[in-house]
Amino acid sequence: MLEKRPLVWLSAAHINTRLRKELEANWNLIDFNLYEPVPLFTCVPDGAKVGVLEFPSQPRESMPWPGSWLEMLDLKYWVAIAPQLPASGTNAARLIVRYCSDFHTLPVDHEHINMMLGHLWGMAKIQEPANSFVHDDYQRFALLGNSHSIQQVRGLLRRFSTTLEPVLLSGESGTGKEAAARHLHSHSARAAGPLVTINCAALPTTLTQSELFGYEKGAFTSALSSRQGRLEQANGGSLIFSGINELQLEQQSAILRFLQESSVERVGGSVQIPVDCRVIATTSEPLLDLVALGRFRSDVYFRLGSLEVKLPPLKDRREDILLLARSLLEALAQGSEPKQLSKKAKQSLLNHSWPGNLQELQNRLRQGWLLSDRPVIEASDLGLGLTSHGGELHSNLSLQEFRDKADRQALLCSLQLSNHNMSEAARLLNISRASLYRLLDKYSPAPDNRDRQHNPDPKGDLS
Repeated sequence: MLEKRPLVWLSAAHINTRLRKELEANWNLIDFNLYEPVPLFTCVPDGAKVGVLEFPSQPRESMPWPGSWLEMLDLKYWVAIAPQLPASGTNAARLIVRYCSDFHTLPVDHEHINMMLGHLWGMAKIQEPANSFVHDDYQRFALLGNSHSIQQVRGLLRRFSTTLEPVLLSGESGTGKEAAARHLHSHSARAAGPLVTINCAALPTTLTQSELFGYEKGAFTSALSSRQGRLEQANGGSLIFSGINELQLEQQSAILRFLQESSVERVGGSVQIPVDCRVIATTSEPLLDLVALGRFRSDVYFRLGSLEVKLPPLKDRREDILLLARSLLEALAQGSEPKQLSKKAKQSLLNHSWPGNLQELQNRLRQGWLLSDRPVIEASDLGLGLTSHGGELHSNLSLQEFRDKADRQALLCSLQLSNHNMSEAARLLNISRASLYRLLDKYSPAPDNRDRQHNPDPKGDLS
């Protein structure tokens, strides 16, 4: 039996109970409350592409949250259902025009709606570029290379793929920890199962229980139906704790029992639900150092750190840089003739200290591709000089300033590649539109940015 596709259902109160019941035969419904404030973190499966926006019989004209919900969920297609046609100029009418691909008034034919949602889901699926150069495209090539350090990494990953023990992946930001995690999953006995990634840095403390463990219907006001948590969704597959060093101590305590017993208890429930999954954790800081500082629980560390793979920084695998650069330029060409690097450009890549690692390499190459109007990319196009090893660090920039500089450059490149189309720029960076607007606010400050989300000015000072 085929796995049900996820369908987001955004409403204030479920009016179309019969329609929902019919759709549940083909879809996994994921509920959100239209009138609730938008949380910082939402539990939406990666495959969610379409949603239903259901308006109540008497919608409040002062609805403060729907637009924010639609921005946060950031689906490809929305279908609106309302008891009657909204009057022109109302908030409901504006939401439908701005965000929805289709609109229906009651009564609706469930077979027609089901077929239409399936069509939209398929359209969203085939529009996904097979080989697009997105923000984390460097992850596809992170394990390439002939250096001794990366060969050691590949050897450890091969060995650890044969076991289902937890694995800890450590390394600086941008070294390819996600690529290593996906390699472990795809080469393990759980490759056919789900791969669930939890971004620990984006997990608010107040939502840890409901997002990780799920909840039962009625557990709290907006719990309109029972929902699996992220841990339960990984059953039969692999679970990645991305950036586990970002978890607060109380959050670490919450996952300890799961690591010990391989089971979860939903919020509002009383039944232990077994979860059989492979646990992989990534960290950009040595966890033993954090344990010594009292910032990480030793019992959680010993549950995770028995098998560890350390991803080397790019400066320690300089013999791989030109191979990686060539692969990234070929991906950027998307099938056309890739641009070449001049001799001086190659030397500048080899001389650079790479504080941002592979992610910075990708951003530099993307910049060079955009700025070069010839088939050959020069060192000046990359924004690099011919300094000696480590010379780039003499600018007295902090690590955070280097990261900010890389983020700023990625934002500029995405806007140029997308011709300042906000949706396309967000897709290139693999972030939501809301996150893109926050980056614009950060790197293009204006006296009043409150209307940027609706009237963004992407041509601010990004230099």
